[in-house]
Amino acid sequence: MLSAHEFATLMLVKDSADQIADRAELDTLLERQLVAMEQIAGGAVLPRVTQDGDSLLRSLARIH
Repeated sequence: MLSAHEFATLMLVKDSADQIADRAELDTLLERQLVAMEQIAGGAVLPRVTQDGDSLLRSLARIH
């Protein structure tokens, strides 16, 4: 089960990946393969929501 902070971080990655600083919750999301790190042009590395993470967010939206 994800904590409220981890759910919030997952939502932030989905909507504003470039605004995410180094957050402890990212480690959990990476371990659970809900987020992956992606290298973009210029060498920057940003988190992105994986297919599993997106599925989880869509399921949560249906419940809410």
